[in-house]
Amino acid sequence: MEANVHALSVWSLVQQADIIEKGVMLVLIGLSLWSWRVAFDRAMHFGEVEKRAKEFERAFWSGQSIEDLDDRVSDRASDALGRVFAAAAREWREARRTPQITQIGASLLQERCDRLMQGAIARELQRATKGLPVLASIGASAPFIGLFGTVWGIMNAFTNIAQEQTTSLAVVAPGIAVALFATALGLVAAIPAVVFYNSFNTQAERLGDRLEGFADEVAARISRRLGERL
Repeated sequence: MEANVHALSVWSLVQQADIIEKGVMLVLIGLSLWSWRVAFDRAMHFGEVEKRAKEFERAFWSGQSIEDLDDRVSDRASDALGRVFAAAAREWREARRTPQITQIGASLLQERCDRLMQGAIARELQRATKGLPVLASIGASAPFIGLFGTVWGIMNAFTNIAQEQTTSLAVVAPGIAVALFATALGLVAAIPAVVFYNSFNTQAERLGDRLEGFADEVAARISRRLGERL
């Protein structure tokens, strides 16, 4: 009984696999490690975004004027909200230098600010979703790669049955076990990748909504300041 357990251990299954099955296993292990690396990177990114966003929001809602925030943030903001704000602040900075602004000029300024902030939001979302296509691809392809290894292993198992001319469990079990091990590795790679993708995609959508709401508030403040100058 102990010999059979040893014969069907994970390491022995890898040793019994042929070169195709070992290649499939290596690919799946590599994909699994890749997905965990991307997940760790995204977790760090979203954690930093959340931390810095809270800091900027405290400053934004503290009653500081657009001008004061502009001087503090400048064009080298290190957080998502700051970069969205800086996109509009550059235009507002130019408007501050204009001695007089007309109604048409104010409307054009607001339109430019909106476009620049939308562009900044798009860049932030692109930065936030970096690596998510990799997770989606791993989640979609890993089970099929594992299935390929399983089909190949079952073919080898039937070939061994034909060569040995016996259906003894001792002959069939190792080949089937190796084949199913490939499917297990495929699921081990795919399931975390899908979970990570859904989680980070949801966080990216929430970040997009947060930036959109923030951009609306910045636009409202600029509009209010323009109204004071008209």
